[in-house]
Amino acid sequence: MKYPIGIQSFDRIIEDGYVYVDKTDLIYSLVKEGTIYFLSRPRRFGKSLLVSTIENYFLGRKELFKGLKIDAMEREWLEYPVFHVDFNSNNFLEVGTLERKLEGYVETWERIYGGDTAWTNLGDRFASVLKRAHEQTGRRCVVLVDEYDKPILDVLGMSGNVDGESLESRNRNVLKGFYSVFKAADADLQFVLLTGVTKFSQVSVFSGFNQPKDISMDRRYETLCGITQEELERYFAGPMAEMADERGVSVGEMRDLLKRRYDGYHFSKKMTDVYNPFSLLNAFDQQDIRDYWFSTGTPTYLIHLLNHADEGLDELTGKYYDPAEFIDYKATVEKPLPMIYQSGYLTIKAYDMRRETFLLDFPNDEVKKGFLTAVVGDYLNPRASVGGSVRDLTDALDAGDLDGFRGLMTSFLASIPYDMRRKADERERYFQYTFYLILRLMSLYTVSVERKSSQGRSDCVVETPEHVYIFEFKLDGTAEDALRQIEERGYALPYESDKRKVHKIGVNFSSETGTIDGWLVG
Repeated sequence: MKYPIGIQSFDRIIEDGYVYVDKTDLIYSLVKEGTIYFLSRPRRFGKSLLVSTIENYFLGRKELFKGLKIDAMEREWLEYPVFHVDFNSNNFLEVGTLERKLEGYVETWERIYGGDTAWTNLGDRFASVLKRAHEQTGRRCVVLVDEYDKPILDVLGMSGNVDGESLESRNRNVLKGFYSVFKAADADLQFVLLTGVTKFSQVSVFSGFNQPKDISMDRRYETLCGITQEELERYFAGPMAEMADERGVSVGEMRDLLKRRYDGYHFSKKMTDVYNPFSLLNAFDQQDIRDYWFSTGTPTYLIHLLNHADEGLDELTGKYYDPAEFIDYKATVEKPLPMIYQSGYLTIKAYDMRRETFLLDFPNDEVKKGFLTAVVGDYLNPRASVGGSVRDLTDALDAGDLDGFRGLMTSFLASIPYDMRRKADERERYFQYTFYLILRLMSLYTVSVERKSSQGRSDCVVETPEHVYIFEFKLDGTAEDALRQIEERGYALPYESDKRKVHKIGVNFSSETGTIDGWLVG
C-alpha cells in the first residue's frame, strides 16, 4: 500500500495509485448545497487535499473520480473557471511577501482572461478577472483559498511595525481588501471555499464580503477531513494487522494503541471520532508508533499567547464552555482558548445537551505530551530533561514510592533557573502550575486541579490504577498546615469507598530555594 505522505494533490494520488480515503459523497453534497463556505481544521489535517479534490471536480476531470462515490452521483461533469490561492508554500515574515504573492496570482489570471487598466488595487482587479472569466466561459467562477490565515499566523504577536502598523495588522488589512471582492462579484461566483486553522472574527478579515457559511462544526461535514474509525478499519485493516504482528500484540490491542495516540478529535455535537490523518498515515508507512504530527512544528504562537494570558493550561483544560467562548477567535492574548482549540491542541470531548456547553481537553496522547512538553520547556526552561524526569516520576507514582517521587520532584524544581521564578505575588500560583504541568505529562494518569469536595477544593489529585494521591500545597508555610487542610476539609471523602490506596500529601515550597522544603504524608 502506498501512503501519500506530504502529497496534497488529488490527481497525483489517484494517478500514482496512493491510498485515498473516499470523501467525495460529502464533497458532492457541499458543492450542490451552497456558495461560500469556510472550514477550520488543524494543520496537516487534509485541508489542502480537500481543496485539490474540489478543484479537480470543478475542472470536470471525470476520469480521476472513476469508482469513487461521486462517480455514481454526478451526471454532468461541467468545467468551470477555477481560481486557486494557496498560502502554504510561503513564509510571510518579510514585509511585502503577501502583496507579491497576490500580485503574482492576479497577473497570471489577467494573462488568461484579460485585465482592465481602470483598476489598480488587487481586489478590484480580481473582481474584474472573475467577471471576464464568467463572460468568456459562460460559467460562474470557483474560488478556492487554502490556509487563508497563514499570512496572519506567521506574524502573530511579532514586535515592530511598518509605517506605524504591525505586520500582523498590515497583512490582515491586505487580505480584507482582497477578500472584499466576493461581495462585489457575487453574480460571477459558483462556489467559494476558504480553509484555515483559525476563524478570525467578523470585524477583521471576513468583514469585507458576504459572510461565508462556517461548516467547521456542521455535523454533516465533521468528517470531511481526517479519518474515522470506520474508515480506519475499512481501508487500513491490513497495515494494522501487520503492525500488531510486528509488536506481538493482538489486532484489538493495536487498534486501542492507535486510538489513544492519534484519535480523539470531535468537530460537532454528533461526537464522531476523527483520527489525525498525518500521524496515522505516517505510523502505517513506517510501521512505528511515534509523535509525527507534533514533531512537524512547534506551536510558538500558542506558547506566546499562553505566556501573556490570564489563565494557564490547568484553568483551560477539562472544563465545559459555551460555544461563543472558543469558536470565534478574538485577537487578544488574554484569551488564548479559541486559538488553542482551533489549532487542534484541544478538542471537544463531550457535549452537555441541557446546558448546550462543550467539554474541551487534549484530543490524544500525542498532542497532550507534545504540547505540555513545549509549555514546560518554555515556562520553566529547566536544565534537567523534561522527558527523562517525567518517566522517572511516573515510575515512582506507579510503584507508590512517595519518597522517591519527592526526591525526583525536588531535584527537577532545583534545576529551574532562578530567574524563571515569578514575581512575589505570583509565586504560589507558579509552584502549583509547575506541579500540574509535570503531573499532566504523565499520560497514563488522571490529573485534576482544584478538585471539589463538600468543604472546598484540593490543589491537585492524581489517580493511577492502584493509587490516589491528594496534594495540598503551601508557599513559605508548613507541610503540617497543608496536610491538616486535607484532613479538616475532607478532601479524601470522595474516595472512601475506593479500592485503591489513598495517599494524602502536604507539600510546602520555599520561595527562597525554589523547591520543596516540607513534605508530609498522612
